Amino acid sequence: MFGNWLKTSLLMAAIVALFGALGAALGGTQGMLMALAFGGAMNFFAYWYSDKLVLRMYDAHQVDAAGAPQLYNAVRELARNADLPMPRVYLIDQPQPNAFATGRDPEHAAIAATTGIVQLLTPRELRGVLAHELTHVKHRDTLISTVSATVAGAISMLAQFGLFFGGRSDNRPHPAVALIMIILAPLAAMLIQLAISRAREFEADRGGAEISGDPQALASALDKIEHHAKGLPLDVAERHPETAQMMIINPLSGAGIAGLFSTHPATQERIARLLAMAR
Repeated sequence: MFGNWLKTSLLMAAIVALFGALGAALGGTQGMLMALAFGGAMNFFAYWYSDKLVLRMYDAHQVDAAGAPQLYNAVRELARNADLPMPRVYLIDQPQPNAFATGRDPEHAAIAATTGIVQLLTPRELRGVLAHELTHVKHRDTLISTVSATVAGAISMLAQFGLFFGGRSDNRPHPAVALIMIILAPLAAMLIQLAISRAREFEADRGGAEISGDPQALASALDKIEHHAKGLPLDVAERHPETAQMMIINPLSGAGIAGLFSTHPATQERIARLLAMAR
């Protein structure tokens, strides 16, 4: 728990530093001060409201035991197994099979699943996926993943704004320097996410297998999701790629060089580790 709080603090400090550097490149000292203030305000907003923003972005609607009995009851059972408070449960009306967890702590957590994943997986496989997401809640990964998604999107928008509206004045660097910062700022935000995401997915797989007591079911679910997700684009994720790292499987359709920026470990490696646990 302390490790994740430290990571979150470092991430927020890095975010403010990125905003400051970008502001300095676009507007000198005054731009840096304004960007630092904006970065601090963004951190405050991201901590308290980023989960609501992401759920609204995906048009997720909250469900209960009457509206989605299979999904809701599975989450309730697994949360009890994991000794966690019951999270809010959401459905996303999208055919791509995927799921994510969000919320700043276990008391304010939410689990969201697409209609595609509920229809694709067997009840046993779905339990494995939900247990994986509850492990993210238990490890408090959800705060850092949601904050990084929200702020990375804000940095990208700020960079694009600077590209189109930033001009040169006496206290600003050469436009080429500003252009480099505009390119590097969103890239740096993405690299922060990558440094966090890969290791935590392996840990969430392991914890999910323990909570559900069925590593083979999660391995089977990952294999199914990987094969079906490739042919079913998730439009919201394509428009907001900074949220891709929250999903159980990378939802983006990018190929070639985009693969270098994958926010998830190789699915086959994840499956191999889960099968080794089962043995």
